[in-house]
Parts: sequence; C-alpha cells; structure tokens
Amino acid sequence: MKTRVVITGIGLTSPLGNNLPEFRENLLKGKSGIVHTEIPHMGKVAAGLCNFDENKYQSKKLRKRGTRVGAISIYCANEALLDANIEFSMVDKSRVGVYIGITEHGNVETEYEVSQLFKNNLDTSLWSHHHNPRTVSNTPAGEVSINLSITGPAYTVGAACAAGNIGLIHGMQMLQLGEVDLAICGGVSESTETFGIFAAFAAQGALGKSPNPEDATKPLDINRNGIVVAEGGCLYTLERLEDALKRNAKIYGEIVGHSINSDAKDFVLPDTQRQKECVEAALKRAQLSPNDIDIVNLHATGTIQGDIVECESIRKVFDNSPNTYINFTKGFIGHAMGAAGALELAGNIPSFTDGYIHPCKRIDNLDPKCALKNLVNGEKIKKNCNTILNNSFGMLGINSSIIIKKYYEE
Repeated sequence: MKTRVVITGIGLTSPLGNNLPEFRENLLKGKSGIVHTEIPHMGKVAAGLCNFDENKYQSKKLRKRGTRVGAISIYCANEALLDANIEFSMVDKSRVGVYIGITEHGNVETEYEVSQLFKNNLDTSLWSHHHNPRTVSNTPAGEVSINLSITGPAYTVGAACAAGNIGLIHGMQMLQLGEVDLAICGGVSESTETFGIFAAFAAQGALGKSPNPEDATKPLDINRNGIVVAEGGCLYTLERLEDALKRNAKIYGEIVGHSINSDAKDFVLPDTQRQKECVEAALKRAQLSPNDIDIVNLHATGTIQGDIVECESIRKVFDNSPNTYINFTKGFIGHAMGAAGALELAGNIPSFTDGYIHPCKRIDNLDPKCALKNLVNGEKIKKNCNTILNNSFGMLGINSSIIIKKYYEE
C-alpha cells in the first residue's frame, strides 16, 4: 500500500508578501509585485523583489558569513515549521531531511568577487575566504541544516525552473522510502542579485521590459516580450499522513500525483509532446481524469515559444474538461526560477478553503495560439476546488507536474 504524504506547513517570501495569507490576498486582488530596480551593468530593469527580515531567524554575524539564498531558505524553513505547529525542539533532527530545488547557485558571490578583483588591481589576496562555502551547490540546504541543527540529509536538487516542484516531489519520495520522518522541501532563488541572468535573457531577446514595470511580462498576450526575473522561496513541511494525524496537524492537502520527464531535444526550446506526457503521467499516477482537476497552474513564462508550446500541450489534455480552470502566477511576481513551482503551487492551495481561483494577470490581447478554455483572466472566480495540477518546466528540457488533492477526514 502506497505511503500517503501530506502538506502540513508552508513558509514563503515573494514579491507579493512574506507569508501565505498575504501572498494569497494579493493574488486574489490581482496585485503586481514587479518593480523597476537598478542592476549592475544593466541599468534599470523590471524585477520581482522580496522584502523580508533576513535576521528574523539568524544573527547578523551568520548572515554576513552566509548568502542571500541561504537567508531566503532559513526564513522559509522556519516559517514553515511555525506554520506546521511542530515542536521542533522535541523532533529527532537526524530524521529530518532538507531538499531544496534550485536553478543555479554561486553566480551572485562570484560576480561580486570578480567585480571587487577588478576594483583592486586584480589582487587575488583580497578574494574572500568565504567564497568556496558560499558557492557550493548545497549552500541553501546546508545553511538551513546549520540554522536548525538538522543532522539528517540536507542538499539541493538542481532542476532549472522545474526545481520548485521537484524539490517537493523529492521530499515526498524520501518520506515514502522511510529515509526521514519530516521533510522540509520546495524551491528558492536569489536570481535578482546577479546581473548575469538579466544579461543572458537580454542577449536571447527574452528579457521583458516596459516603461511600466507591471507590464514588463505579459504571459499569453500577443504583445508579450519576455521574462521578468524574480527572487523568492517557498518551503513546505511534508509528513506521512499517519504521523500528521497522530499529532492532529493542520493538513493543507495530499500529494497524489507527480511526474518528471525530459524533452531530450534542445537547450532552451520546449517540446509539446513531452510536456503533454508529463501531465498525463501525473494524472495516471493520481488515478484521476483530466476533468477531475479543478485548477491547472501554467508555467507561462511570457516567452513566445514557451507559452505557445505549453498551451498546445494543455489543450491536448484538458480541451474536453469543462470542470478544469486555468491560471498562472508569473504575470504578478515574475519568474522566480527555482522557487517558481513551489511558490505558484502555494498561491493556489488556499482555493481548497476559501473557494476562489486566483486570476491570471489580465490578458488584453490573447495570442490566438494560446487560447484555452476556462482561462481565469483578470478576475478571480468562485469555485469549489478539490484538486490542483501545477506545471513547472525548465531549460535543457526538464518537465515536472504535481497534483495536490484536498484532504478530507476519513
């Protein structure tokens, strides 16, 4: 019999708030968190920025030694544990796992050190001795393990922009395997701290821009011109259902389906068939039909090819599903890279209790190639919701889908 895994806590920071109620309220209002900011070597660009207290759960000394992404991870992990009402001092820390999805890591610190190097006549003796521990790929999870004295497994999962979903899936699998009794998992990103990602998207012709930052990314709109880079994080506490029930935990929902696959075709161009297969495999694992899904959250980055390919795959699966409504989140917060899937899922989970589906950023001129039935465009809608399917896709052809179901007491 399959081990059932449930979500019992959610901690997040986003361009629309630093906890789930605040994030949800702003999504229902259709509020934008995208602003203009100055990025070294790039000038003024649109970005989704977070504003949370980095020292709420760690000292200034440790923050100075650590990283921005570590601060995001520590904040989200502590918030998730508080939300789950777990008496963490009583938990066996060797049975806790930390699994954090990332798109990239180390760019911020390396760019800074190289910049300082050129300002100091290439004197490498001034290079920080903290550089190596700051840039190893497990830094986000490692900083959480140090902060919370977790002695169980703590590592990152590199999966491009599918990483938020995959961090969650990996945590579920470790619980099912019996490797841990509590998983802290999801995804994080500090991408707005590095000029390189902005420069690279600009070189691709994929960096969204507008005199009004809120219009810099317009997924599915015929006039869209690219991605807005965002930072953020969302970590979940996952437990086996029996353990959660034993302590009378609040249960947000149950992970009932998931899938991860690869296009195996191109570095950046997505593939309709592989995305379709990913969604269908998640439905099969959940033993659900397309019409059983109440909400599909699109990856919807605001790039021309990415939007068209995803909409083609969704039409092929859900075109005859009148019960299924479709939304997306990046129009409001930008693309939070490794955090995207985890944040976007969190934004929809309260639909189980408040009975609303949050809207997409209003699409004024829908691209005909992106036309979808039941697209929640511009205004929230009232609907009794029991299931959410969340898509996240990434470069090098990594695809992920996860299905969350409302939990009912048996």
